[in-house]
Amino acid sequence: PGGARLSFRAFQAACPAGYEYGYGYNSGLRGLREREFPRLRGITYLDHAGSALFPESLLEAFTDDLRNNVYGNPHSQNISSKLTFDTIEHVRYRILQHFHTTAEDYTIIFTSGCTAALKLVAEAFPWLPEGTKQPSSRFCYLTDSHTSVVGMRGITASMNVLSIPIKPKEILLSEKNRLPAEEQDCTTPHLFSYPAQSNFSGTKYPLSWIQDIKSGKLCPVKIPGKWFVLLDAASYVSSSPLDLGVHQADFIPISFYKIFGFPTGLGALLVNNRIAPLLRKTYFGGGTAAAYLAGEDFYFPRKSIAERFEDGTASFLDIIALKHGFDVLEKLTGGMEKIKQHTFALAHYTYTVLSTLKYANGAPVVRIYSDTDFSSPDVQGPIINFNVLDENGEVIGFSQVDKMASLYNIHVRTGCFCNTGACQMHLGMSNEDIQRNLQAGHVCGDDIDLVDGHPTGSVRISFGYMSSFEDAQTFLKFIIATRLSKSDAEIPFQSSVTKLMTESVPDDHPSFNNAEKLSPIPHISDRELENNSSATKMTVTWQPLEAEVESIRAAVSETAVPTCGRGGKPITVTNIYLYPIKSCSAFEVTEWPVGNQGLLYDRHWMIVNQNGVCITQKQEPRLCLVNPSIDLKKKLMVIQAEGMDPISVSLEENAGKEAVICESKVCSHRVKTYDCGEEIAGWFSMFLGRPCRLIRQCSDMKNRPHQKNTKGLASATNISLSLVNEAQYLLINVASILQLKEHVSARLEEPLETEELIRRFRANIVISAPESFEEEEWAEISIGTLRFQVVGPCSRCQIICIDQQSAERNKEFLQSLSAARGRKTNFGIYLMNQPLHSSFPDMLSVGCQVLPVLKENTEIQPPTSSQEKCSG
Repeated sequence: PGGARLSFRAFQAACPAGYEYGYGYNSGLRGLREREFPRLRGITYLDHAGSALFPESLLEAFTDDLRNNVYGNPHSQNISSKLTFDTIEHVRYRILQHFHTTAEDYTIIFTSGCTAALKLVAEAFPWLPEGTKQPSSRFCYLTDSHTSVVGMRGITASMNVLSIPIKPKEILLSEKNRLPAEEQDCTTPHLFSYPAQSNFSGTKYPLSWIQDIKSGKLCPVKIPGKWFVLLDAASYVSSSPLDLGVHQADFIPISFYKIFGFPTGLGALLVNNRIAPLLRKTYFGGGTAAAYLAGEDFYFPRKSIAERFEDGTASFLDIIALKHGFDVLEKLTGGMEKIKQHTFALAHYTYTVLSTLKYANGAPVVRIYSDTDFSSPDVQGPIINFNVLDENGEVIGFSQVDKMASLYNIHVRTGCFCNTGACQMHLGMSNEDIQRNLQAGHVCGDDIDLVDGHPTGSVRISFGYMSSFEDAQTFLKFIIATRLSKSDAEIPFQSSVTKLMTESVPDDHPSFNNAEKLSPIPHISDRELENNSSATKMTVTWQPLEAEVESIRAAVSETAVPTCGRGGKPITVTNIYLYPIKSCSAFEVTEWPVGNQGLLYDRHWMIVNQNGVCITQKQEPRLCLVNPSIDLKKKLMVIQAEGMDPISVSLEENAGKEAVICESKVCSHRVKTYDCGEEIAGWFSMFLGRPCRLIRQCSDMKNRPHQKNTKGLASATNISLSLVNEAQYLLINVASILQLKEHVSARLEEPLETEELIRRFRANIVISAPESFEEEEWAEISIGTLRFQVVGPCSRCQIICIDQQSAERNKEFLQSLSAARGRKTNFGIYLMNQPLHSSFPDMLSVGCQVLPVLKENTEIQPPTSSQEKCSG
């Protein structure tokens, strides 16, 4: 499409009549963004259905309030406590005002969020169980409901109450279920729950259903009794006004961070006062009792419904923050009706352009999952759910789209969005499909996006009150650039083995030529290592007996091991890299000791922020400019960076009492670490310009080191890992690099150094095999005397877009890899080492011969971890 379609003029022309973009005062939306959301510069945030973003003035008003007032526990009677109680009551009234109702009709019960509010309803509703003389209660819910609604059936089942899922189309036909007049006097309470707005597709279900169901005009199931309605409004109220004076649902759960972005962990249940007296409660916490006895079974609840159900001390400071949330939102936007118009204008435009994008062959670029044509904000919220397709109509996995979006700093949501029912309905997945996907290793929230070629989820974008036309424009440009660019029309090279027409070893990489001259079990002399003046230099002085080598080779596998690659040449190790500090520069060696976690000292240290969270090149690309080197003789790690004095860290582990032991996480795995001290923390903080610290993994086995279950290794069920994400070693093949280099160079329209490309992939072991991607067909390999099992392919992330010499980003690299590999971003293979018991030390050396064993099934399954498998 031409640039005109993405212009602001085109956007204005597409805006439906009567709907206004922006808020028209205080220098408009651009001024609002600059004043209130400076942290969004360079970021396109499109997950407002996941969480709103708080404005600067909300925090300023809230913190000013806290600085100028003393707020005590509202359950006390002193002056500060009375101030807190009165302020909380004022906030209750403000919430009721926001939803156009009063305390005469509704009670506000504060909870920890919408989920807690739903759980409260399930526990407190006056259910009549099966087996009584009266007709029993039913819990009915729309299948297009959040997990937290569906999960209520776990509580109702324990109460012997039947749960019935209702499909959206079925509720429209439920007029047929109307009861005859003689059966309408039954008072058995039933509950029907549905979302005001689908968090999956943005579909707005009719609010008129509330009265229709309560009056009996619509009847979810044909059974005598009285129906009550739970309206899940969490998604709806983030961008639309809700008038409870007109649409009087019995229960309305909400989460405030969906509206304001702050505070999190606070929600409310709005309860219609007509049903409030019927609610039942078993547990009673602090503040809920008018009187009780500790020695006898006597308890009398407080009269107020809110106080009766708010167990313990309320989160009173967070509740006070809500007052400022309402004030600021009204001041910035003029109210929810204007937010509704603004966000719909953006969604309507984006949908219109997105739905018309076509490939050259006429095939659509995306498949949008929607029940509406985005013609009106009364039936459609500011959510667009879709999957990207290739030219043949095949779905491109959502995790691949997410990775590409991250290159453009676009924040989207992927998966099934805690709404399996809508996911099944829109993606055409059966119950058996869901169960089959689970058996294949897919769980909610992971990045397994395709199973047998079928999508397990989708991509969702959503707009909020501070979203801008530029956000929509950036997103559309991203889709066009990654799907409709000229280079994407090129034929990608396949993941199966493809012979190179050129030499398998490049002339511009000196190590490769040297490696060919080395014997499989080499005597390696000292040499100065490039870019590492303080690098350790080691010499191999042993050479095992040939008989012992042969016995080790025989032990690798009962399968015959080929001694050469398919091209007839031996496969050899050309480069060895270790990364002492996770995400920092590589340290290249010609040979290196192998420990029980991989290469000795590989990723034994990492840098964390002030909250103890690992910092990688994704957040700080300049980490690649930090050059650590290991001196085994001096037992030191020397760290260098331009503009900084070198600093050293002892290799001896700090086992003294002064060592601060802490728990950290690496790719969802818990690891025991200790802090390396103030001096090195100051060094890194100065270099990166932000507070951070260097921590080291504890080697004490009592601290349960980072371990991974690995199938197929005969004598080990748990393999010990350092601070790596997925496996002990990452191997790449020069032949594969050369083929990718050809593809990337063509897209960049400039030459590319092989060395630069190798460094981007941050491998431990680089080999020269005759054919590209033949490594993906290996089940296990031996290198010299070491035996490795292939764990799976490495799915690449945005770190390969960072030049490891300059820290500059270029998103073309990941895009090229995805295009070249047929929508996947796999490159390299993970290895785990199962040490053999031999009479000589385990060493890995450049020049060693690589002896692979082909696997029976040539399709390598990806690791089951839900994290990106980048080699930080």
